[in-house]
Amino acid sequence: MTSSPPPPISEPDPSTFTTSSSYVGPCSGCQRPTHKFGSGGLPLCQWCLATARENWGPAVRFTNTRPQTG
Repeated sequence: MTSSPPPPISEPDPSTFTTSSSYVGPCSGCQRPTHKFGSGGLPLCQWCLATARENWGPAVRFTNTRPQTG
């Protein structure tokens, strides 16, 4: 299976087209604009997430890295 290379970093992740601009932020991997905040947001764009899944397996998940208070 061959996949096409990602578009230039200047082009946003397609997830930004369906979300409010207040939920858009830079991908943690490549800095491409992506749906990063709020419900359904991920810290990686679809291309960086695909690379992470190739390296770590399909069950890769994100956890909250913020310290717990209280």
